[in-house]
Formats: sequence, structure tokens, C-alpha cells
Amino acid sequence: MKTPPPVEVNDKTFILNAPGLTYIFHVDDKGDLKLDHYGAPTPRARKTDPDTDCWMPDGIRREFPDAGRGDMRLPVLHLMHNAGHTVSRFVYERHEVLPGKPSLEGLPSTFGGADDVTTLRVQLVDLRSGVQVVLSYSVFHRLPVITRSYTVTNSGKEAVTILRAASVGIDLPSAEYDLVHHHGHWSRECQVVRRNVDHGIQGFQSLTGYSSAYYNPFLALTQPTTTETTGNVWGFNLVYSGSFSAEVEKSQLGFTRVLLGLNPLHLHWPLAPGETFTTPECVSVFSSSGLGGMTRTFHRLYRQHLSRSRFTMEPRPALLNHFEATHFEFNEDTLYPIAHKAAEMGFKLFVMDDGWFGDKYPRVTDNAGLGDWVANPRRFQRGLAPFAEKITALPIAGSQTDNVNFGIWVEPEMVNPQSELYKQHPEWALHAADHDRTEARHQLVLNLGLTVVQDYLIEAIDTLLKSANISYVKWDNNRGIHELSRPSDAHRYILGLYRVIDVLTTRHPDVLWEGCASGGGRFDAGLLHYWPQHWTSDNTDGRDRLYIQWGTSLVYPASTMGCHVSEVPSQQADRTTPFEFRAHVAMMGGGFGFELDINKLSEEEQALIPGIIKLSEEIAPLIVQGDMYRLASPWDSNWPAVQFISEDGREAVVFLYQIRDGLMRDEREPTRLHGLVPGAEYDVNGEVYTGAELMNVGITENLIGGDYRSRVFRIRRSV
Repeated sequence: MKTPPPVEVNDKTFILNAPGLTYIFHVDDKGDLKLDHYGAPTPRARKTDPDTDCWMPDGIRREFPDAGRGDMRLPVLHLMHNAGHTVSRFVYERHEVLPGKPSLEGLPSTFGGADDVTTLRVQLVDLRSGVQVVLSYSVFHRLPVITRSYTVTNSGKEAVTILRAASVGIDLPSAEYDLVHHHGHWSRECQVVRRNVDHGIQGFQSLTGYSSAYYNPFLALTQPTTTETTGNVWGFNLVYSGSFSAEVEKSQLGFTRVLLGLNPLHLHWPLAPGETFTTPECVSVFSSSGLGGMTRTFHRLYRQHLSRSRFTMEPRPALLNHFEATHFEFNEDTLYPIAHKAAEMGFKLFVMDDGWFGDKYPRVTDNAGLGDWVANPRRFQRGLAPFAEKITALPIAGSQTDNVNFGIWVEPEMVNPQSELYKQHPEWALHAADHDRTEARHQLVLNLGLTVVQDYLIEAIDTLLKSANISYVKWDNNRGIHELSRPSDAHRYILGLYRVIDVLTTRHPDVLWEGCASGGGRFDAGLLHYWPQHWTSDNTDGRDRLYIQWGTSLVYPASTMGCHVSEVPSQQADRTTPFEFRAHVAMMGGGFGFELDINKLSEEEQALIPGIIKLSEEIAPLIVQGDMYRLASPWDSNWPAVQFISEDGREAVVFLYQIRDGLMRDEREPTRLHGLVPGAEYDVNGEVYTGAELMNVGITENLIGGDYRSRVFRIRRSV
């Protein structure tokens, strides 16, 4: 059967084809766009033009829902015109098909050349106001993915105000659906929620100014019977790092509309004649093989077509961060012995965390110094560069050529009132007229919507990176946005942030950047465009991290997760788990490391570290580049398990965990693998199995010896 082209246009019917999905919409006789099908492949679909009266508009599947003319549901685009009304009527004007995928001005987005993706642009116009909308659909040739965004151009003579601009609005047919999404908080990010979609509007949002740990800009609709491996899933993820809104509206006839985009309460965007506004991109994935199929599609797309860092597909160096060992009590004399011992154990990266900066207002606690990105002369008497040179002169144990790399912590978007920057420029902090400036963690938020602030941060961090041999940056953010002078400042801030990090990552492509926001408070696809990894959570307790990392992996690749081994009892959970268990949990992420006082470890634990680092390095290519299968969830099983397999299927690694001991051995569930060739033979830690045996019978491993046990299985296909 001949493979259909990515984009077909037949008499104003648009058919978008990707592997495993078809998306069809058409222009009706009034110029409106109507959605006919989004789901499994089909060459055609019956047009949906039902007869309705003014009381029954909710049976129409609209492709671009505007407002004020009969559709009583939430609109994708809501404009206030100069006359004061909010009525718009966008009708079809023209279209074009482009090879490849144009970038979005000022915004992160997926990318691809003519061999990877085809883009359809459909232009609409509101004839009365002259406002034009160009819808952009990018169809990926080898993945079941369509990305969506649009521009709004005021080609009229009077100003308009954008009240709502969701990046995507999908009208699914009448059926029963479940809504899957995340919820969380500091130290318990990305907990998974699954609930039935009922009549009315249900959803979630962020008003923190950032994507936030409370909710993530991701949702999926599934059939009620959908599982990890079977059933239909429609997944949506916003490539954006600011306040957002996700709404699912089920009408009285059962039709369900999905909206995902900018939060209307942080928008109210004025658009003067001649100006253009671009919405963030929304990635839409369809899977007929359950949530796992959706996950692997998101992961491949983000590895191959979103993250632009040179480190994206590379294993990362095992690091040691000293903060849990020293907190703010350190100087160059106390840090150097820690780094020296780390080199002797095989660590390849030493990271100096919070507390190294500030002169007049030194950062000796968290109440001063933010904004002043110069080394504290009392902690580093000869400056930062000589200290960095001492660290990077340390040879790594077992290597004849490599020395330790040096990394540093920064929080550029914030300012302490006790800082030289704030004393000189208090007007640079976000504030609303004469309202009090609310401090959180003793700090305020710089207004990155101002070009002068953007320029200052670019210069300050660029100067820092040029001043010393720094190869890693942890970019933190530790509070939400409170006071805004106007709602649109929230989006202007994010656009300014993107400009800053776009310039810095372009100037310093050989720096490994890791994002952080009190842990996973800004773990989103927008920042992953610039940075290859993000700190997943401040909670490094082994048991809690199973849930956090499982939930995060629903949409974001394991390669993007920063995961560390920390001390026990855990500073966050006050729980003690075995050293090896914590290490095996942390190995599930692409940014593997330790965050503890290595001098306080027992001799036995210290002796384990070189072997743990060696194992992490051996399996790192599979974690960073492979496909992930969640074999058993910690929410559903006492024996969670996850598998990573190379794209060619020849090598895999399986992590098997036990949460509680004391259960009868005959209750032990077998762990069945996925993605193998049934008739092929595989070596599993020295024993030979067929693919059919591993997938249909599975591995039964008794992890005796207590709670929180784990084992790693290396799997290689025989030649």
C-alpha cells in the first residue's frame, strides 16, 4: 500500500498523515473550519456539518473556535475589539504547504528539515476587523506527531486586545474519556492523576508566572480502557515555561473540547495595527498503543527535534555537588579536599553550589547577594579563576588523560534587596504601582520583560563564564511571580527569559546547562529546547524519587532528568534507604550524580562508588538515547520496573526495585520485558533467554534482605 503524503489538500479538505495517525479538517460553505477526524489512519472521513439551531451548537467540531457568534463553549482565540465587543468571525482565505518547519520568532519550538517534517499554513481573516490568523500545522514524517501554533496579525486600522489565546483547540467526538495529567508541589513533583471527563469544564492551570511544580503543561485524553500498553491516547504538551491554562470541556451532547495555551489571567495583550502575536507551540501526539506508546513518541521527538544542545544525545559526566555536605559554610580551602577525594573516586564533574558570590553583600545565607555575580573575595581570595584551575587540574582516577570538570550554580532571574544590584536599580524588580513588593525566600523577581534587564543578565553571566574554566551551569529559580504591573508582563517576562538563555547558550555551546526551579518547578518543554536536562526534584529520597521520576517520564525523556544520590536519613523524607537502591533509582536519569558529604560515608559505601560510577557510565547511552518502557508502576506494584532499549533493539537495561519486604515469595510478580525479537536469544547477566521467554514469561527475581532493594539487568542480543 502506497504511503500517503504528509499533507494532502483536496477541494479545501486538508488531510494530515503521520505514521499511525490521520488528521482531517475541511472548509464549509460559510468559510468555517470543521474537524472531521483525529486518530488512527484513514484515507478519508465523513464531513461533520450537522444542522443546529441557536440552542444546539455543541455538536459542531470546530477547528478554530472563535467567540461571540453561536458557539457557547470556550474559544481558542478571544479578542476584544476597539468598539468594546468580543465578537469575531474568522473564515478561510488561503493556504500553503511548506517543506520543513519554520521556527517561531522569540519562542522555543520543535525543528526539522524537509526530510523530517512538512508544514501546512492556513490563513483566516475576520473581515470586519481585518485581523488575520495563520494556523501552522507541522506533520512529522516518522513520528505520530502534529505540532500546532498560530500568529495573530492586526491588519486593521484599530487596536484589539487578545484576552485568550490557546495554542490548540481540539474537538473530539462524543465518547467517554479519561483525563491524565500531573499535579504536585515542591519535593513531590509530577504525581500522576487520572480521572473521568464529566460534563462541563475541568482542568488545571498555573498562575505562578512559570509552568510550576503544581501542574505541568501536559495532558492526555484516553479511552477509559486504555492502559500502559493498549488503547487510544491523545497527548498534548505546551512548549512554554510560563503561566498556562488547560481546559477540557464536555458538552451536553458528549463532544469534548481540549484547550491548552497561555493563561488568560496573565495575558490581556494589546495588539496595535501592524503588530503580530505568536502563540507558543503545542505538541500533539496520538498513540493507539497506550500511554507507553505516547511516552516513547514524546521522548523521541524531544531528543531528536526539540533539544538543540550538543549534549542532548551524549552521556553526561557523573558529578558531585557539595551543597548537602556544606550548605553555605565553605570556602576554597574546604571545597578543594572534597573535590580531590571526588576525583580519586572517579567523579568527572565537581559542582560548586549556592553561596560563592557577592562582595559588598556576600552570599553567606540566602538573604543577600543575588544579582551580584562576582566571587566572594573572602571565600576566594585570589578570585574564582585560580580556584577553578586547581579543580580542573585534578586527574580523574582510572583515566590517563581526563581531569575533573568544574561547574557552578547561579540564579540570575532573582535579586535580593540586600545586593548592590537592587540598591542601584530597585526599579528593575517586578512590582505593581505602589503595592508592597512581596519577598519570598528573601528575594524579588527581576523584570525580564525589560530589555535593559535582559542585557544586564547576558553580560553578567557571559562575563562569569569567560572569567574561569566553567563547563557546567546549574540555573536555579526559587520563587514564583507575585506582583505584575499589568497581566501581559507575565508573557513578556518569559519572552525575555528565552532571549537571555538563547544568547547565552549560543555563545557557550560547550557548557552543559541544567535548569532548576526549586527542583522540578519549571520542568517543561520550553526550557528543554535550550537546556538538555533539568533538576527533577529537590527531594532525592530513593523511594519518593521513584514516583517523581515515573511521573516525569510520562512526557519528558529520562535523558532530561537530573537525578542524584543523597545522604540518609533523607533531608526531605527522613527515610533511610540502602545506598545501592538510591544509586539505582538515580541511574534512571541522564544527569547522574551524588549530592552528599562523601567523607561521612562508611568505608563500605565509599568502596561502592567507583563501581556505581562505572555501571552508570556503561548504561548511560541506553538512558540517554534509548526507548523507555515502564514495566511496572510504583503506584500499582511493590516491584516497580523500567526498561531502556537501544533503537536497534540489540541492547537493553532493566531496573527492578522492591519497595517492601516480608511478602511471600510466591506472590512475586514476574517482570515481562518489551520490544524484543521473540525468536532471538539474549544474554541477561550471563544467562541466555529467548525474546519470547523474556516478554511472555518474564524475569522473577527474589530481592531478599529487606525493604528498598534493587537490581540492574544488562541485556544483549546474541549475534
